[in-house]
Amino acid sequence: MEIRKAGLQDIDTILSVIDQARQIMRETGNESQWTNGYPSREVISSDINSGNAYVCIGNQEIVGYFYLACGIQVEPTYNEIEGGSWLDDKPYGVIHRLASARKAKGISQAAFDFAFTKIDSVRVDTHKDNLPMQNYLRKNGFTYCGIIYLTDGAARDAFQKVIR
Repeated sequence: MEIRKAGLQDIDTILSVIDQARQIMRETGNESQWTNGYPSREVISSDINSGNAYVCIGNQEIVGYFYLACGIQVEPTYNEIEGGSWLDDKPYGVIHRLASARKAKGISQAAFDFAFTKIDSVRVDTHKDNLPMQNYLRKNGFTYCGIIYLTDGAARDAFQKVIR
């Protein structure tokens, strides 16, 4: 699978992938994540303009999408964590809006593998009802660190993996 930076020309296809991922969430019992049009065209456009948006290419078409930013305190909502702590205070990567087309396999693995080529520590948060993502994270060496709160006050389970 190839991973490349997303461009504005990719937005319609990315939104289609996100719609498919949203449908998969609903089918697996996650009724409350990615509601009310989130992530929107504007959010994805902002991701792309930040230079942190990536698409996964399989069979010469976009089959996955994710946002990856790396640095120190790149996710302000991660500054406070409840019921635990992060594994370290070093620079980290954060993945958001990870989405897979219905027919695609291995998008999560490809996205996280890609992230670990950029940085040794990755943090991620997910909705408590997103059991497929939580299972993936636990199965792949991520540690549950506690609960973070989004800017709208919604709670998210927070995970981190550090490789050295």
